[in-house]
Amino acid sequence: MTNHVHLLMTASHVGRVAQLMQSLGRRYVRYVNDRYHRTGTLWEGRYKSCLVDGGEYLLRCCRYIELNPVRAGMVADPMDYRWSSHRANARGEPDLLVHPHACYLALAATEQGRCAAFRELVMSGVDAGETEAIRLTLQRQHALGNDRFRTAIERQLGRSVGPAKLGRPAKVKESAL
Repeated sequence: MTNHVHLLMTASHVGRVAQLMQSLGRRYVRYVNDRYHRTGTLWEGRYKSCLVDGGEYLLRCCRYIELNPVRAGMVADPMDYRWSSHRANARGEPDLLVHPHACYLALAATEQGRCAAFRELVMSGVDAGETEAIRLTLQRQHALGNDRFRTAIERQLGRSVGPAKLGRPAKVKESAL
């Protein structure tokens, strides 16, 4: 995009996404500053991330990302956006940066079938509620998935990864002695 980047990644080991983002930030800032004779940071703040459950949630995120340049009015079809993975996933064009996720591979038994299924999924669109839910989840850095997924992640991390209940905790009635 013109002012931000979406990356959907599966880490091979714990902490690898953070290491990649740190390295990318350092190298890219140095490259841009050297090339354009400037100094300072390029990014407004640190990157935002959220854990994404596999299956339908991962595919929803793919669709959201692929349709981002369409929503922004940059292109009419995600196939036309140069920096998208859509041509790799929906047409089967080779892309060294795109490695098919198990959820993508499960769409169909053949590459042609997967491409057609993925294209159909993306072109079915994202409704405004789903778009807002994905944005809000990312902004708050919550886990995107069902309750079982969030509960499992919370157990592993020992902290909340989902939205908290709004309002004050309910008052506990004291029992008369």
